[in-house]
Amino acid sequence: MRRLVYLVAVTLDGFIAGPDGGDPSGSDFLPVTPDLVEHLVATWPETLPGPARAAMGVDDPGTSFDTVIEGRGSYDIGLAAGLLDAYPHLRHLVVSRTLADRSDLPVEVVPEEPLARVRELKAEAGKDIWLVGGGTLAHALLPEIDRLVLKVNPSVIGDGKRLFEGPFAHARFGAVDQVDLPAGVRVVTLDRVR
Repeated sequence: MRRLVYLVAVTLDGFIAGPDGGDPSGSDFLPVTPDLVEHLVATWPETLPGPARAAMGVDDPGTSFDTVIEGRGSYDIGLAAGLLDAYPHLRHLVVSRTLADRSDLPVEVVPEEPLARVRELKAEAGKDIWLVGGGTLAHALLPEIDRLVLKVNPSVIGDGKRLFEGPFAHARFGAVDQVDLPAGVRVVTLDRVR
């Protein structure tokens, strides 16, 4: 069975974006350093957006994911950069009620219950499913998240968009791998303890 994997950059105090919810990539608190890019290309090349893949000459389809799912806020970051589909090399789903009538988009819009859709996806054959963000969607999908891959940055920001945004919910994960990159990012992999 396919796994739902939440792979995301996070600060030490659990934030995936600043208070404005804008694109955190390359910010002072979640920098995209050369060693991080090198690690991503070697480990999960499919997580690089299409334009970055093209610019870097990356055509490796990757071995981990064939599907990406994200919330409207995360999708809007790509839209602001002029990308209707930031991941054209993956099956791309966007959870959004407000985009439900947009049949012109090159992504699958999930206007209703995302948990049910993710359960359908997990039952299909294929590679794992990458949950790119955001925190509200991650909280809604918490019962189905099988693995966390956290790119933990040595930064504290005190406020912003949380890794899991929502009411109290308990889930337990255990560490299975850790890679410490030279510039300070610690890539921690945790699997759900069932």
